Amino acid sequence: MADIATIARPYAEALSELAKDSDLAAWLESLTELAQLAAHPDIASLANNPNVSSKQICDLLATGTKSTPSEPIKQFINLVAQNHRISVIPEIALQFEQIKNQREGAAEVTITSAFPIDGLALESLLSSISKRFDGKALRPTLIIDPELIGGVKIQVGDEVLDSSVKSRLEAMQAAMSA
Repeated sequence: MADIATIARPYAEALSELAKDSDLAAWLESLTELAQLAAHPDIASLANNPNVSSKQICDLLATGTKSTPSEPIKQFINLVAQNHRISVIPEIALQFEQIKNQREGAAEVTITSAFPIDGLALESLLSSISKRFDGKALRPTLIIDPELIGGVKIQVGDEVLDSSVKSRLEAMQAAMSA
């Protein structure tokens, strides 16, 4: 079977073209909501059930959202259901978010720290990270992980910068046992 990212890419690109003149954030919000529904095990089992029609799946997804989906989103749901790609919606949403960020010159950054990072320290950290990533606007997500012991682990896209005490101790252990 084809890689899920390969399947999702054309859908995400087509949606981004449709959203060109619209509010990308609203589209992303709708896609994220659909992704959460599509990832639910009950929805997945219904989507794979041959006794459930694609129209029933479409209706279920459209009525399961907080707000009424726009006509293009309804058409997207219908297309994905007809092509038996409900399980791909979470990846489509992720790729759409990447396209949105690229258009806006921004990037998502996940910062994992052993301790909470306050406003001024966070601003300073984001400023230094931004320099490394060509001055892109960074949208942080903070995660607290006491197992890091100290320091931070930063992920932007597929690049990881790990300056945690835990990773340094693991590197020392590997060097000593080699």
